[in-house]
Amino acid sequence: MLELTLSLGDNHRVFHPTAILGPDFWVLVDTGLPGSAEAIQRMVVEAGFPDVPPSAIILTHQDLDHIGGLPGFLSSSRKLPVVYAHLGDQAAVDGKEPLLKASPERLAQLLETMPEQQRTAFEHTFIHPTRPNVNLTIADGDTLDFGGGLTVIHTPGHTPGHLSLYHQPSKTLLAGDAMVVIDGQLSGPVPAATPNMAEAIRSLSKLKAFDIEQVICYHGGLFQGDANKRIAELADQL
Repeated sequence: MLELTLSLGDNHRVFHPTAILGPDFWVLVDTGLPGSAEAIQRMVVEAGFPDVPPSAIILTHQDLDHIGGLPGFLSSSRKLPVVYAHLGDQAAVDGKEPLLKASPERLAQLLETMPEQQRTAFEHTFIHPTRPNVNLTIADGDTLDFGGGLTVIHTPGHTPGHLSLYHQPSKTLLAGDAMVVIDGQLSGPVPAATPNMAEAIRSLSKLKAFDIEQVICYHGGLFQGDANKRIAELADQL
């Protein structure tokens, strides 16, 4: 779990992408806001990972704070990563459909704040793309052979193609934004950022099938404790 601190004006926000180490490669889950690629690369090298770009990037969903750093990895002069996402969010990630929660006005404001090189890379990736950004779509129940095995769990509601990932060897759930940690407590998705809250809560029921010892939430970080009991409580809110 990475701790990515970014400044947004006078505010500081912390995000938690996850890096998974292979024998001579690494895989990244989510990419932070625009301009995050360099900081993520630096953190994984400091953690003892090989100083190479990620061989794969898994996007849990289309929100800007999860896909925004992607252009920095795709514009690298080194080998480009394979990018995975769910079909439900693929068109938005590929720039073929508008992002669900980013209005044109918000995107214009964001672009104005970017340095020229970063803005150009963002535009070429998401606004005027010349190629698809997603190389492979993944679906509920798929297993990815990274880190000893990652099970894909489709958990829509926060976005149509939202994914969670279960790391089998460590019994760790990578929850994306399906849940958050607030003051050390595992909580459900943030209502203001979740267009279909009822579906998002129903999605949590899928997680009951997994033996979960810890949860990494993109917002809030690590939760350890009786995760299965807490998830069942959240799923039973409907």
